[in-house]
Amino acid sequence: QVQLVESGGGLVQAVRSLRLPCPPSGRTFSSYTMGWFRHPPGKEREFIAAISWSRGRISYADSVKVRFTISRDNAKNTSYLQMNSLKPEDTAVYYCAASYTIVVPTTSTRYDYWGQGTQVTVSS
Repeated sequence: QVQLVESGGGLVQAVRSLRLPCPPSGRTFSSYTMGWFRHPPGKEREFIAAISWSRGRISYADSVKVRFTISRDNAKNTSYLQMNSLKPEDTAVYYCAASYTIVVPTTSTRYDYWGQGTQVTVSS
């Protein structure tokens, strides 16, 4: 069964950093764009960032553009979300996803595979 497996979440104080890796299990994601979304408590799931297979296209949500960095290591078949200067409003379940496209979609319906999510809680 194809899976994406996020990890690296946890409880962290504000202004600290976390790095979330997302290696797949069961297949490779060659030619797939990798994206990250989050689901804050009481809110809708929202787009965070996406990176194309070639790394030539990257997109960020305005709310995280300066603080978060998406990257990927194609040799390891893994995408990463580096989160710096975390704020309490970043508290959410974070999901990685894969989309078979060369562009960087920002809508969740464009993504074909999803991870199970990892909880990130930022205390003030």
